Amino acid sequence: MAVFPFEATAEELTAEPEIFVKAVCKLLESEFLVLPKGDGFIDYPTFDKAYESLKKATIAFTNIKSDVVYGVALSVPVSFVVLRSMLGFTPPEWAYVTTQQTGLEIPQNFARALDRYVRITPSSPMQTPSELKARRIKAMVDTACQLLRDGSPAVREDKIHRLDKADTKAGADSIQLLADVGVPYSMLLYERFLGRPFAGHRDAVSELVDGNLEAKIEDVLTAAGISFVKTKRAQRVPGFDQAPDFIIPSQLNPEIVIEAKITEDDGTARDKITRIQHLAALSMGGVAPGAEPKFEVIACIGGRGFGVRREDMKKLLLATRGKVFTVKQIDQLIDHTKLARFRTK
Repeated sequence: MAVFPFEATAEELTAEPEIFVKAVCKLLESEFLVLPKGDGFIDYPTFDKAYESLKKATIAFTNIKSDVVYGVALSVPVSFVVLRSMLGFTPPEWAYVTTQQTGLEIPQNFARALDRYVRITPSSPMQTPSELKARRIKAMVDTACQLLRDGSPAVREDKIHRLDKADTKAGADSIQLLADVGVPYSMLLYERFLGRPFAGHRDAVSELVDGNLEAKIEDVLTAAGISFVKTKRAQRVPGFDQAPDFIIPSQLNPEIVIEAKITEDDGTARDKITRIQHLAALSMGGVAPGAEPKFEVIACIGGRGFGVRREDMKKLLLATRGKVFTVKQIDQLIDHTKLARFRTK
């Protein structure tokens, strides 16, 4: 009997899918302990230097005025990231609150681009911004300073305000206290518990993590001389409401599609499996019962998330007719799928 699902017949998959689920899950490995840094990674010395610049300019946070902070943001751009960290907001959240507070429209993409810009060029003063950009940055700084000075407002007992943190609960007084005497370790741990360590960085490099798997697939296809199209994020492809990661041989003649997915979270894994199931349903659209699908669907997966939901993994195996490969099995991709028909080397 076949060991892995891509070696199995349809009858074997249907009869004992649990055997193949176990075989796949056994090979799934997690790399959540080690993350790629990415282009916009800021190390602690760089962050600390910006923090000290902000602390000095505001006289140890006793003078949190927007014109002072705005000047620091332009001369030491990473202080913009420090300011956002004090708020505890994501760039889009900061943009939204600024729009609500000032009435000036701050697009979320602007906030994301600004945040990435200062992380990519942490050691260079910000170039003189255009009039519109300056107004937006000034509005964001104004809003941040106001929120930091005011602290957390009273809310209902069954609610908690995002500024109800050790450093911002009582406004400027809280900031000055923590900047002066530090924070108890238990409080640091509690706020880390609420915020999840490295969560923001994990989100920022998620495409890099998936990209490593995609790069391995590209290498295998290229080495075999197989024509393929690697789609871009949010790219539109005729016949697909969501473009698959790879199309072979072309988007005008899809014979095979490949989805490359890595996840460490079982909820995300379920969503990604549902996406692959949808591709499998598209491949059978308008096809007579028992006939071959319009295109073959292949799933390349990694991460512990896929190994948690065994029933969902079973659905994935059946939807792809067993064409599921873990990161360790990418080198077997061609020999056990219709990709072999397109090999030229």
